[in-house]
This record gives sequence, structure tokens and C-alpha cells, in this order.
Amino acid sequence: MTERMLTIREMCDLFQVTPRTLRFYESKELIGPARDGQKRLYSKHDVGRIKLILRGKKFGFSLEEIRQLLDMYYLGDQQMTQYERTYDLGLTRLKAMKEQRAELDLTISELEEQLKWGAELIASQKNEKAAE
Repeated sequence: MTERMLTIREMCDLFQVTPRTLRFYESKELIGPARDGQKRLYSKHDVGRIKLILRGKKFGFSLEEIRQLLDMYYLGDQQMTQYERTYDLGLTRLKAMKEQRAELDLTISELEEQLKWGAELIASQKNEKAAE
């Protein structure tokens, strides 16, 4: 029994991506669909790789980091190296995200203060005009 292969359109629908995105991932050697003439056919293995690629992108991993992690699958150590490297990158990414959040929280607070000042200035100016 042969595995059912998905077309590029089915992959796009499944993952809410464009054909251009899938072709780009292929050009970066992240996936390697089979070919039937010009037609790309995606296996269960490709589906799994796309899931990991999209998750990695969501978490802020670079495509090169994702490619390297995916390539570690074939090292023959039951994916231990892949798991450990993914974990280490995840910790690094989480730390960076928390630092970004702290910076963003500070910036939001500063903007709120400026807007409060602006609102008070505008109200003051309106009150002065109304008193004239």
C-alpha cells in the first residue's frame, strides 16, 4: 500500500501558506517534495517537517537554525542531539523574548505617561479658551 501524497494546493490549504512559501522552503532545503513532472508531491514526512518549520518560525528561530535542527534527525542517535539543540535554542529564544517583553512594557509605560501629559495639556488649553 502506497502512502497518499499531497499536492501543493492541499499543503497550502492544510497549513495556510502560499505556494511561494513552500517553494521557498524547498529552495532552502528545508523540505524535498517528490516530483511527478512539474507537479510537487508531499509525503507524510514533508507534512511533519512543515509543522516543525512553522512552529520554529513562530518561536523566532531562523530558517538556518530550523534547517540545522531538521538535519540532526539523521544523526542516528535517536534524535538526542536534535532534542538537546532544540531545547538549548528554545531557552535562548525564551530569554530573548522575555527581554523584548520587558523593553516593550517599559516603552508602553513611557508612552502612556506621555499621552497622559498630552491629554492634560489639551484639556488645559480647552479650559483656557472656554474661560475667555
